Amino acid sequence: MGERDDNLPGKLPDSVNENIGTIAEYYARHDEQVGRAQALVEKMSVLLGSPGYVAANIVFIIGWIIWNLAAEELGFEQFDEPPFFWLQGFIGLNALLISTTVLIRQNRMSKLAEHNAHLDLQISLLAEEKASKIIGMLEDIRRDSPTLPDKVDAEADELAQSADTSTVLEAIERDQEHDRAHGKT
Repeated sequence: MGERDDNLPGKLPDSVNENIGTIAEYYARHDEQVGRAQALVEKMSVLLGSPGYVAANIVFIIGWIIWNLAAEELGFEQFDEPPFFWLQGFIGLNALLISTTVLIRQNRMSKLAEHNAHLDLQISLLAEEKASKIIGMLEDIRRDSPTLPDKVDAEADELAQSADTSTVLEAIERDQEHDRAHGKT
């Protein structure tokens, strides 16, 4: 990795720095809304999903099996004979803990992703409206300018019209229904 450039914000345009700040505030607000229990579960899910945790589990399981197979020969008591009933119980409990914490975290991440998708859609629709307005204004300037040839540009006229979002959504839904009816996903 390269060195960290602490002067990077000074090299970026103010609008970019402002957008980065807005995004940071957005995520900070979402993090503030997380309760103690949710924060604990998310910290646990990070730990439980780490390669170190998997490695520790493998070492524990192998150690458990070796200990219980070699215990009598070493003069110790075998506390979990094959088929290792207690080990199976610990593994099952571990699986329950991992799956539950992952599902809890995924639920929150899913809600955040849904919120982000909604925000993306709103921004995209606004950008489309702005682009249509700009195209329309450029076309007006071209038509009104005595130095530019006055020609009909059907593509520019079409792009200058804002998309009717309701109609677009209906078309998407219709296409999705058609795909489902024909076995496409």
